[in-house]
Amino acid sequence: MNLTGKLLIAMPGMGDPRFDKSVVLICAHSAEGAMGLIVNKPTGEVELSDMLEQLSISHGPESRQMNVRFGGPVETGRGFVLHSLDYVSFVNTLKVEGGFGMTATLDILEELARGHGPERALVVIGYAGWGPGQLEGELAQNAWLTCDADMRLVFDLPDNAKWDGALRSMGISPLLLSSEAGHA
Repeated sequence: MNLTGKLLIAMPGMGDPRFDKSVVLICAHSAEGAMGLIVNKPTGEVELSDMLEQLSISHGPESRQMNVRFGGPVETGRGFVLHSLDYVSFVNTLKVEGGFGMTATLDILEELARGHGPERALVVIGYAGWGPGQLEGELAQNAWLTCDADMRLVFDLPDNAKWDGALRSMGISPLLLSSEAGHA
């Protein structure tokens, strides 16, 4: 089972608070492991303009305004842009099933600073990573639900509505979920 381009939805009671009520877009999944970006955890007060200043990228009033999100606990000093495929840096963009792209180079930040780049984008710091078989084990332990990724859910819903929205896209009411696993 390849989960590239799918969403992981954290089940209630997940032991790691960094993933509580998180929604993760899986950008790569193979026998070597998996890599994804949490799409609904704001970093707090960090804005794209703060990141641009830290990287010495000039920006003005035309610069895109957006919050930076926590993409996961791995390499938290590294930034990624999850975006629509109307922007592609042919050497640097990883195309993800479902119409998503992920670019981790300065060129996309420079485009955003000029008010250009992809129509839809999320800027994140860090990523979520799993070693070989680790994600499959977590799925077997009912730590995650999976569903198809939806551009509207990922880019348009407010962060605090994405977890509920992902569950509802599967026909599941968040009020009916239990943190207790059951096996038949």
